[in-house]
Amino acid sequence: MELTQNFIKAKQPCAAGYRWYIRNRHNGTDYQHLLDSLVREGRIADAIWLLDNFGPTDAVLEADDIEADALIFAGTIVVRGGIHVDGVLRAGQAIRAGGGVRAGESITTGGDLEAKAGLYCDGTVHVGGDLRVGWSVTAAGALHCGGVVRVHRDLHCDADIDVADDLLIGEALAVRGSVRVGKGLRAGGEVCSEAGIVSANGILAGADLRASTHLEAGWGIKAWGDIEAGGAIRAGEGVEAGGVIVAGPGYGIHAGLNVRMDDWPASACIRAAQQPSRLISGYWAEAA
Repeated sequence: MELTQNFIKAKQPCAAGYRWYIRNRHNGTDYQHLLDSLVREGRIADAIWLLDNFGPTDAVLEADDIEADALIFAGTIVVRGGIHVDGVLRAGQAIRAGGGVRAGESITTGGDLEAKAGLYCDGTVHVGGDLRVGWSVTAAGALHCGGVVRVHRDLHCDADIDVADDLLIGEALAVRGSVRVGKGLRAGGEVCSEAGIVSANGILAGADLRASTHLEAGWGIKAWGDIEAGGAIRAGEGVEAGGVIVAGPGYGIHAGLNVRMDDWPASACIRAAQQPSRLISGYWAEAA
């Protein structure tokens, strides 16, 4: 796709970016060529502006491995090995890697992101589609996913997590910010948030489940270990723990919020090693 002077001007670019285009258009006005030239000259913000305004393409970049200071590609990136970028890694469509994906500043895709090994980012991760990772995920910034997140091992995030669909973790989930899930949250190990956890459907943890503020699920909440919250615990159906269930000081445990009261014994049971205090709603049934 060729980006003419009038086409660029119609998008109202900043003065410095437009002057750069005028000076460099004799080298070619192909869309991806302009992105590559901007990145090569360190004009990352201008390259991001260009992609934001002119959108993704159907082009495919294929490579054995990628190592770069930064990479901004309008189409899909397919790498048989790994991707290691010191700064910004961005694709207008998908990123698929047969190895790991690592970026020093941010990772952004318009579509899916698949890494057969690990995913590591010292900044934010924004995935427009599904996120599938064969090993672990470590993100220093916020993680946003517009689809399903599937991580075979652990997921560690030092900021907020926002997932539009299911969040499925093979082992532990550790988050220093809040967790918001558009469908269900399932982890094979411990789930811990230093803020709150909200899941539109259910929450299932293979060990302890902890939130520093509120813990909320539209369906049921179940953990093989303890369930602890610094605030309220709210569930549309039941709450079950292999250990104890503890709400924060001054807060209660609210189960069966989406269930008729006469259906609580079947659909809003509270099960734990001992009866929790401040049980506001739900049907207490001792663990078998």
